[in-house]
Amino acid sequence: MNRVFLLLLFLLSLKAVAQSSVLNIADSLYANGNYTKAITNYKIHDNQQEVYSKLAKAYVAIGSYDNALLSYKLSLVANPDNAKLKYDYAKLLAKTKKYEEASKLFYELIDHDYRNPNYHYELGLIFEQLKDPFKSQSRFFNTYELDETHQKAIFKLAKFQLKKRNHEVSHKYIDVGLKSYGNNTSLISLKAQNYYLQHNFRKAIVWFEKLLQLGESSQFIYEKLSTSYEKTYDNQKAIEHLKSALVLDGKDVGNLYRLGYLYKEEGNYGDAKKYMELSLKLQDLPLDDEYVQLASVYNHLKQPQKAIRTFKRALNENPNNEFAAFLLVHTKVDSHKDLETKIKLYETYIEKHPKDKFTPMAKQFLSKLKKELFMKGEQ
Repeated sequence: MNRVFLLLLFLLSLKAVAQSSVLNIADSLYANGNYTKAITNYKIHDNQQEVYSKLAKAYVAIGSYDNALLSYKLSLVANPDNAKLKYDYAKLLAKTKKYEEASKLFYELIDHDYRNPNYHYELGLIFEQLKDPFKSQSRFFNTYELDETHQKAIFKLAKFQLKKRNHEVSHKYIDVGLKSYGNNTSLISLKAQNYYLQHNFRKAIVWFEKLLQLGESSQFIYEKLSTSYEKTYDNQKAIEHLKSALVLDGKDVGNLYRLGYLYKEEGNYGDAKKYMELSLKLQDLPLDDEYVQLASVYNHLKQPQKAIRTFKRALNENPNNEFAAFLLVHTKVDSHKDLETKIKLYETYIEKHPKDKFTPMAKQFLSKLKKELFMKGEQ
């Protein structure tokens, strides 16, 4: 009898060792990122209650969320007071858009430990997804009150105030966040955007440039830097950053045209022509104002025939563009040497556009030309 009992104990001991070995192998596979094989080994473990949470994490790692949720649920039945387990389960429920179940668990966690800031933060994210800004901001503020270094909560609070154009409140939160982590690029970006929207372009430049120094680069940053430099009368820097934006998207017609305009302002009519032409070529919109600008570039380049054709294109886009009509006749007049032809051009314009705002100016030019013709006749 003693022999049978001892044999039984021996066999049970072997089984325990085997099961322990299975669990160690599964844990090792999981730790090394071999999640599917880890799952296979967890499944053959005798005490499934012991491995449900491990299975859940492995399923999450391979994106098998339904299996992960089931494993978390079974694990929570076996361990109803395990706060870490409940927290992980609630986060996955939220990630899979099961907001009602997730919020219920987070409320339970908050009741159990109100001073845990992450419980409030995660609940705030749920309310954010449910489009309830009052509740979400309330939870983010609770997080902030419990932990003034919580970068994610501070970002949510600062961004909300930025959208509301409450710039000073937004700056306050950002400054608190940057005090504990000075290289938080998300907060630095909000700082730059605040100043940009306040039209404080010099300070906006400082913070957008800081983003570049920290390795952040995007079309948005380069565009805002370009505009900020233009507003502070540094067109060379504005051109430099706009060209960087175009490296990221070479077919952005707005940036192409703006670059041409900046070159025009700098008197570089060759590059102005290049970028304006490229922008207009890519667009399929009413472009009368843009064609007027390009035509004026042709005039600066002493290419009146191209300017005339371009003014006509502007009028094809918008026949009511009074400025284009006036500049067209003015360019035609400048391209002729014969005084009588010049006079006839202005007379025809005035007859066709008797009420245009540029007609009085045309009448003045016409009067001068008639005097010039009269004086020439007298001579």
